[in-house]
Amino acid sequence: MKKKEKQLETKVVHEGYHSEEMLGSLAAPLFQTSTFTFDSAEQGERRFAREEDGFVYSRLGNPTVQLLEERIAALEGGKRGLAFSSGMAAVSAVLISLTKANDHILCSSGLYGCTYGLLSMLKDKYHINHDFSEMNCEEEVLACLRPETTCIYIETPINPTMKLIDLQMVATVAKRYHIPVVVDNTFSSPYIQRPLEFGCDVVVHSATKYIGGHGDVIGGLVVGRSSFLDGVAMTTQKDIGGVLSPFDAWLLLRGLKTLPIRLDRHSDNAEKIVEKLGTHPRISTIYYPGDRGHPNFAIYQKQMKRGAGVISFELVGDKYDVQQFLNNLEFLKIAVSLGDAETLIQHPSTMTHAVVPEAERDMMGITEQLIRLSVGLEAWQDIWEDLEQALNKLDDK
Repeated sequence: MKKKEKQLETKVVHEGYHSEEMLGSLAAPLFQTSTFTFDSAEQGERRFAREEDGFVYSRLGNPTVQLLEERIAALEGGKRGLAFSSGMAAVSAVLISLTKANDHILCSSGLYGCTYGLLSMLKDKYHINHDFSEMNCEEEVLACLRPETTCIYIETPINPTMKLIDLQMVATVAKRYHIPVVVDNTFSSPYIQRPLEFGCDVVVHSATKYIGGHGDVIGGLVVGRSSFLDGVAMTTQKDIGGVLSPFDAWLLLRGLKTLPIRLDRHSDNAEKIVEKLGTHPRISTIYYPGDRGHPNFAIYQKQMKRGAGVISFELVGDKYDVQQFLNNLEFLKIAVSLGDAETLIQHPSTMTHAVVPEAERDMMGITEQLIRLSVGLEAWQDIWEDLEQALNKLDDK
């Protein structure tokens, strides 16, 4: 009889770890070592020749890091995972592996600022061009493909506008031309959305965010086919060297154990805050995937389990009003990350996306009035009370 596959909520706790192999230790041990010894010179030769399994040097593989890689692969439904020192190290490794000089990347019409910066560098240094597409339908995707297009890169939800891309639709088009689809799944995590199930090829995460969940570690993860990631591991990852440390892997493994519980609480809180923001006269527009008024709500129903914790909204006013509102907050934190226990708020046009030229920001829908809110795990009533008093003070000036 085929062994029944465990649910995701069980996998985040148990996948890949066998305590009986580690002296009964309930928690996965931390292998905080830079290198590994060999029983003999011949064994060292065999391991470097990849004729024998085993660890050699922690840049090339480490038991704690490997456990994290196996666990995230299982959660995303992929064959292999790779861990990196940051989300951008993961994105860089994937895009460098999929391109060469004069190639072309098709991107969703909005990207994290540092991803935009990476694409600009690839264009300036190596003539790897890129275009943006709304990807609203197959015809829009097809119109932007070129003979030299070697990958499609998507964020969904898009940072920070929260626009959604239909993953199955894009993957269907890409497969006709054998073009791999890469999806940044940071804003959802595998608990909320699993792009590989919709035909996409590679998933990347800034593990710093929901996967870590506690604001104390920076990391990146990639999941995909073994044939592709084996090549990344032995080239881009090994030779550029943006690998995750064992201690950071250990922290991410600890964070993963509570991922489903945290995402449900983030989502519950966000839904309450969306409802309250919608009643305030100083808020003109709200962008949240789980909101029935979201223009892409049908896509949300198709590919997402919950809305997660990030809300973007536009304030009635100008940049000065936005900054005054942020400065009026009493306990909510002005910071540029997301997915932490603490509620974090930031101004994308002057912070995370400041590197993007103004014309490009306008095209992406990143106005000076747009604010990004990462709803934390506090009581939603306290979160709203702080937001409300900061909004009301704008009218008291």
